[in-house]
Amino acid sequence: MELDQVETFLAVATFGGFHRAAEALRVTQPAVSARIKALEQSLGVPLFERGGPELVLSPAGRALRPHAEQLLRAAALARQAVHELRPLTGGALQVAAGLSICQYFLPDVLKRFQEAHPKIMVTVRSGHSKEVLELVLSGEAEIGIARALHHPELETMSLRDDPLLLIRRTVQKPKVPKRARLEEVATWPLIFYDRNSGDWMLSHGLFRRSGLVPNVVLEVEAIETAKKMVERGLGLAFLPHLAVARELRRGTLMAVEIVDAEPEQRSIDAFHSRHRPLSQTAMAFLNLVRHAAGKGAHATA
Repeated sequence: MELDQVETFLAVATFGGFHRAAEALRVTQPAVSARIKALEQSLGVPLFERGGPELVLSPAGRALRPHAEQLLRAAALARQAVHELRPLTGGALQVAAGLSICQYFLPDVLKRFQEAHPKIMVTVRSGHSKEVLELVLSGEAEIGIARALHHPELETMSLRDDPLLLIRRTVQKPKVPKRARLEEVATWPLIFYDRNSGDWMLSHGLFRRSGLVPNVVLEVEAIETAKKMVERGLGLAFLPHLAVARELRRGTLMAVEIVDAEPEQRSIDAFHSRHRPLSQTAMAFLNLVRHAAGKGAHATA
């Protein structure tokens, strides 16, 4: 059993097929097929049930999966342990993060990090989740922070929940109830933002799954713009909790409970490559991020 076979097994299990796993691992599809075949031959059992539109894990595959995760994690820890014996070099840190995370979460974290490590130069690049993922996979960023991202080549740490909430102005005219059915929500003036974002897809998907067409009165580019429009009373918007936590505490904005639909649960995750050990600088930053996320989740719950 080789590490690249284990990594490929997890990729196929995660993405449900050889083609998508090959794209994620940036190898050819025949290479993925060969690794899975070799792993199954070494174990003497099939790991996937073939024949359907997507590959699903066999009983043996389901039994192997948690151990495969442990193997890759142990390999990453081994690299990290050896790396930490080297003297500290360099005074720079590259971070990639989602757009809203850069705006609402990172400023306080970076302020604390700068106070503790004034000689470290930090470069922050922002983008959508897929762009953040690519920056980390390519090595252009040592640490990534985004929403609900899991990839077999990454070590992922869940930091805190960040649900997508339907937000209204506290004093809304015409009056909007605190609880409503999705069918009623679809008739209200709604503001959507950033067509390329996961938030846009999740918001529209909520209505599409119920066969409803939302009453979209405004489409804007950024979360902060959408929030300002809500504050002016121009409509309601599905916004991440991270972006409105302060306003919810102050009572200037309120969340509407949709009684017949589950809220879109998401997490904010930090991740780094399993193949490249973290620098001591990156480890210090990651520890600060973890602490800040836990403190923020407690304060805004």
